[in-house]
Amino acid sequence: MALEAATREELQSILAQLKEALNYHQAWYGALVRTLVCGLPGDKRDIDELAHTMCRFGQWFYSEAPEELRKHPGFIAMGEEHQRLHQLAKQLLLVAGGGNHIATLDYDNFSNALDRMRLEITSLERELENSLFNHDALTGAITRYEILPTLREQQQVEKRQTQACFIAMVDFDHFKAVNDRYGHPAADRVLATTIHYLIKQLRPYDKVFRYGGEEFLLCMPHAEPAMSYARIDLLRARIAALPIDIGLDEPVHISVSIGLTHLDPELPAATSIERADKALYAAKAAGRNCVREWHPSM
Repeated sequence: MALEAATREELQSILAQLKEALNYHQAWYGALVRTLVCGLPGDKRDIDELAHTMCRFGQWFYSEAPEELRKHPGFIAMGEEHQRLHQLAKQLLLVAGGGNHIATLDYDNFSNALDRMRLEITSLERELENSLFNHDALTGAITRYEILPTLREQQQVEKRQTQACFIAMVDFDHFKAVNDRYGHPAADRVLATTIHYLIKQLRPYDKVFRYGGEEFLLCMPHAEPAMSYARIDLLRARIAALPIDIGLDEPVHISVSIGLTHLDPELPAATSIERADKALYAAKAAGRNCVREWHPSM
């Protein structure tokens, strides 16, 4: 699962691990500076060819880091800078250990590598924090404040690359009845379980927004009309078949109605949202638990 599809809880865990790994790195750096300044014997692991895998940060990076992070460009760049930093640290330790003076250029190269690595860590940390701020606490969906900026960005991509983007309005069927029958905590679990499942079924670059209440908006770039309809209808069927545990003897099931439309790059993004909403109402009028695509007749 990609970082974009991680739930709020998973993002919190990843962020906590990254902060702890940063503490490991700071501790290593402090020990290295103390060794160089005070003329102490260096740690033999720091002059090994695989030193970048042996420090505590390296152990986390190569063995313990969450799978969601591993393909992230920032994570990869951070690893490259970390390896380069250890190579330069090795040079400094060998020079100092031989009783020689460390050249200004060698130290500057080490310092620059350190700055680059810290920048990668800080950038990734900020991205995770922004994701936490912009995600709905219950469902993990992106908040509605990000809808228009995201759709406008996709419209510009379509203009440049002629790659279509489709949006879908998803609404839970008879959700009030679930709320009335089982109570708010159970209804919240139904929402959370379903949307977490939906997010995991989508591609890494698809996005799910909480539009309001039990309504959600899907943004699906790089899509073809027929394929988009088929994918959405398959998701609808899978959601209807999904057993949801709310603490009773038997799981409950819920269905969704979906309105689908092309994100027209020549019209305001809000117009495409209105079209998806009209298609949603058509799906509800057709008996619910189905998908309807917007048509000018609507």
